[in-house]
Amino acid sequence: MITTMTTATTGDNALLYTQLVTPDAATDALVSALTECWTEVSDAGGAAGFPFPPVDPAEVAASVDRIVADLDPASSRLVVATLDGTLAGWLNLRRDPHRLVAHWGTLHHVQTRLRVRGQGIGAGLVRQTRMIARDEMGLEQLRLAARGGVGLEEFYGRLGWQEVGRWPGALRLAPGDDRDEVLMVLAPL
Repeated sequence: MITTMTTATTGDNALLYTQLVTPDAATDALVSALTECWTEVSDAGGAAGFPFPPVDPAEVAASVDRIVADLDPASSRLVVATLDGTLAGWLNLRRDPHRLVAHWGTLHHVQTRLRVRGQGIGAGLVRQTRMIARDEMGLEQLRLAARGGVGLEEFYGRLGWQEVGRWPGALRLAPGDDRDEVLMVLAPL
């Protein structure tokens, strides 16, 4: 199932945010576009889950396939931004069904195509996901882990997220290039 969320414009372009909640909602063309986006972002050094460029597109495709296969209205949703009908960015919202932690969700793989950076699309994805989490999934807070040293703390901070901790040097990108893993929360939704 696909749910249309919000339409907006950036300049003369039509921007559409949608969410996918079941595996059958993802067309082959969309899966291919998600893979291309993730490969592009990762190869440019983006902190989206594949930290060692160049990435293997087959490995990225397998990860996209797993995300799509796990889509479920209660536990995993894909939020997608399209600009004039072309994929501009996406993220995955997940919740653990265990009742101890079922009141919060996590954001994964937040990313936008390089050519549309600076147009507010990533911020729009995060805002849309906040509404989905609160209004449709009944979540009370969102969490994420971000790679330190690339400005993500500031990006999320502008959207109301708070840093709640760090694991110093937890991420080793290369010898001598250790980064903190920054833990952030958005609450209440």
